[in-house]
Amino acid sequence: MEKIQHRHVQVRGLKLHLAESGTGPKVVLFLHGFPEIWYSWRHQMIAVANAGYRAIAIDFRGYGLSDQPSEPEKANFNDLVDDDVALLDTFGHQISTVESDVELKFISAFLVGKDFGAVPAFLLAVVHPDTVSGLITLGIPFLIPGPVGIQFDLLPKGFYILRWAEPGRAEADFGRFDVKTVVRNIYILFSGSELQVAGDDQEIMDLVDPSTPLPPWFTEDDLDVYATLYRNSGFRTALQVPYRCSPLDYGVINPKVTAPLLIMGEKDCFIKFPGMEDYMRKGIVKQFMPNLDITFMPEGNHFVQEQLPEQVNELIITFLNKHFVG
Repeated sequence: MEKIQHRHVQVRGLKLHLAESGTGPKVVLFLHGFPEIWYSWRHQMIAVANAGYRAIAIDFRGYGLSDQPSEPEKANFNDLVDDDVALLDTFGHQISTVESDVELKFISAFLVGKDFGAVPAFLLAVVHPDTVSGLITLGIPFLIPGPVGIQFDLLPKGFYILRWAEPGRAEADFGRFDVKTVVRNIYILFSGSELQVAGDDQEIMDLVDPSTPLPPWFTEDDLDVYATLYRNSGFRTALQVPYRCSPLDYGVINPKVTAPLLIMGEKDCFIKFPGMEDYMRKGIVKQFMPNLDITFMPEGNHFVQEQLPEQVNELIITFLNKHFVG
């Protein structure tokens, strides 16, 4: 991890935490999911930097070492998109100052999004296409809140998304445990291939047997890093974005995304979301991403970039080398 450097950048009134590896104008911006954080990209950052790219992983506003927004309950995906645009603007000025005499307002970056981190990546690619060289997502095909989002009315009663969308419910559930146990439980629960559905007399944390060990690819040291970061930020913003702002319609009409890759674990529980397997396997998603490449990893689960890092790194670097035009 000594190859990864850390700093804060002032963006739209907040200090966002950045982890960086590599140098130069070929920026690859990694966007995390939940309960992940910049650290979830540790394996990919070093590999991508070694391949000649500048790897940058952020903590979204309200996550980890980044500042909290002033009103977390009003945060939404547009905030994350605007933060990313401002961040790329900052990088553009830095690169133009160091490497040329021409001032650049924006640079074109390659986005890599995992879980809900794919949503701002999709929105950025649709709304600000000039800033995006290409797009890789892990665990989620093309989905944006609104008409191309998750169909909440089809989700089973007691499903974790519905439970965590209720103000106060996840806070009470999580509050029964220390932060480390909450992260441990979520990693164990979402490493499985089944949907996370609680009974009427249960909360989501109750679905995990306390004696269940961590997945073999996720160490106690890894857990300590996550726990430390979430002790700093708490879960207040993390529950708002994504879970309590996903039903919003962000006004995107007829979206199209170019140069995309989807990496999907065959054992990712997301495949069992209503309609998702047909959406991906029957090519319905290609109406939004006509040239989409999909790679299904037979043993991959929801945390495939941490579970199978060497395989994922190879897929990402091969795709970058083929498509990067920044």
